[in-house]
Amino acid sequence: MKRRLIFAFAIFLFSGSCVAVFGQKTDKEVRNLKVYYEKGMFGGWPANFGIWNWGDEILVGFAKGYYKDLGSEKHNIDRQKAEVHLLARSLDGGETWKIEDPGKNDKGALFIPNKGSYHGIERTDAKIQKPVACKGINFENPNLAFTLRMSNTDGGESRYWYSYDRGHHWKKPSILPYFNTLGTAARTDYIVEGKSACTLFVSVAKVDGKEGRVMCVKTTDGGKRWNFVSWVGPEPKEGYSIMPASVRISKDEVFVAVRNNTFISAYLSSDNCKSWERLINPVEDTGEGNPPAVVKLKDGRICLLYGSRKKPFSICARLSSDMGRSWSNVIVLRADGSGRDMGYPRAVQRADGKVVVVYYFQDKNTGPERYIGCTIWAPPAI
Repeated sequence: MKRRLIFAFAIFLFSGSCVAVFGQKTDKEVRNLKVYYEKGMFGGWPANFGIWNWGDEILVGFAKGYYKDLGSEKHNIDRQKAEVHLLARSLDGGETWKIEDPGKNDKGALFIPNKGSYHGIERTDAKIQKPVACKGINFENPNLAFTLRMSNTDGGESRYWYSYDRGHHWKKPSILPYFNTLGTAARTDYIVEGKSACTLFVSVAKVDGKEGRVMCVKTTDGGKRWNFVSWVGPEPKEGYSIMPASVRISKDEVFVAVRNNTFISAYLSSDNCKSWERLINPVEDTGEGNPPAVVKLKDGRICLLYGSRKKPFSICARLSSDMGRSWSNVIVLRADGSGRDMGYPRAVQRADGKVVVVYYFQDKNTGPERYIGCTIWAPPAI
C-alpha cells in the first residue's frame, strides 16, 4: 500500500496538468494550451519579442519557420526556408488565440533589423522598412505596444517600434544607440516611467565583441534620445549575462533577473537603477542558458518563470515575498518536455489573479515540431 501511495504521488508530481511544488502541498490546477502549432512548422522564442496586455487582451510575439530535424543540440528550424515573425492575440485572457502577421498589408513591422530572418533565408513577401528618427513616443498611451529587436546576439544594431492601437499597426522603426559599446542586442524589456520617460534593460556586446552583459538606459523625451544609466552587474569573464527581465517594486526599487550560461542571476536597485545589489541566484541550474520572465503579482510578490533545459524538461516558477532576497521552492508547471529546445517564456497576470505564461515547447504527444504553448496558473496564496 505504501509503495502505491509513493507511486501515485510521483505521477502527480510530474503531471502536465497539475502543479508540483517541491516541499509544499498544493491543489491548484494548471492548464496547458497551445497558442500556435502547425504540423511541419517550427514556433519559437517568445522572449525575443515581448508580451503586452490590456485587461483580457494579451498580445505576444514569436517566430515561425519550417521544421527540420538537425539533431538534439540545435534548433530544428530549416535554414534554407524563410522564417517569419508573428503575433498571437487573445481576447479572453489567454484561453484562445489568433495569429497575426504584422509584416503584411503594410502594417509596418518585421521586428528585425536586417534581412527579415534570423535562422532562414530572406522573407520576400514583406517590405523591410528603413529606420527613421523617433519623433516622440507617448509611453502612457493606454493602447501602447513597444518593442525592440536586434540584428545578432553578439551585438550590432537594434531597433525599436511602437504601436498606439495594441499592435495592429506599427510606426517605422528607430535605431537604438550603441552607448559606446561594440553593439547592442536588444529584446523587449522596459518600464514606463511617465508620458515621455521609459527605462530599458538591454543586452550589449562585451569588450571582446561577444555576448554579452546588461545595461540600463533611459529616455526622458519620448525616445528621441536614450542615455546610459548603469551597468547591471559586472561584465562576466566567461560566458554571458543577457536577456534581462525587470519589474518596478516601488518608487525607488527595481528588480532584474538575468540569463546566464547555466543559471539565472538577480539584482536589486534601491536608488532607481543608479546602482545594483547582487542577490542570490533564483535558479542555480537551468541545464543551459534560458531567459527568465518576471511578473510583479497583485499581492506584491515577484513571480519568476523559466524553462529548465535539463531532464525532465520543464516550465517552472518561483515566488519571492522579499524583493528577491529569498525564494519559494521550485513550482513545476509542466514537466512533459521531450527535448532541450524549449522555454523563452513571457508572462502576464490576469485580473482574476491567474498568471498566463507563453513559451515554446516540444513534447512526445504533439510530435517533433516546436510549438508556442501557454500555461494558465493560479499562484498559491501567501
